[in-house]
Amino acid sequence: MPPESPATDTIYYDGHCGLCHRWVRFVVAVDRDGRLFRFAPLAGETFQAKVPQSARAGLPDSVILQTADGSLMVRSDAVVCILRRLGAGWWALGAAIHLIPRPVRDGAYDWIARMRTRWFAPPAGTCPVMPAELRKRFDP
Repeated sequence: MPPESPATDTIYYDGHCGLCHRWVRFVVAVDRDGRLFRFAPLAGETFQAKVPQSARAGLPDSVILQTADGSLMVRSDAVVCILRRLGAGWWALGAAIHLIPRPVRDGAYDWIARMRTRWFAPPAGTCPVMPAELRKRFDP
């Protein structure tokens, strides 16, 4: 796990996934001032520009975290890192999840990722209107 820093990380998410949208809304709500995270869809230009094609080929189509130093975190490692960066009780939850062996965490993550379209409706065809200050935190 990379050391925690005040630098801004980028969370890439599946723009067609209801669970991913809920996760992004959760992180936005906790990281109110936007110091910790920026957001960009996996199908967007930012992801294409900042993540080399060789790395994109093996990545899941769910949530991916790119740390400020350019490292990519996927599956449960990404979730744990995000929770720990959010601080307070979320840090404790991330630390507790991190105690679970990675193969078990990733197995649970992969199962939820497979089931997410059944459990969570995809977002509506149009993007919701966002206030300008929130819009600044999202990259194309």
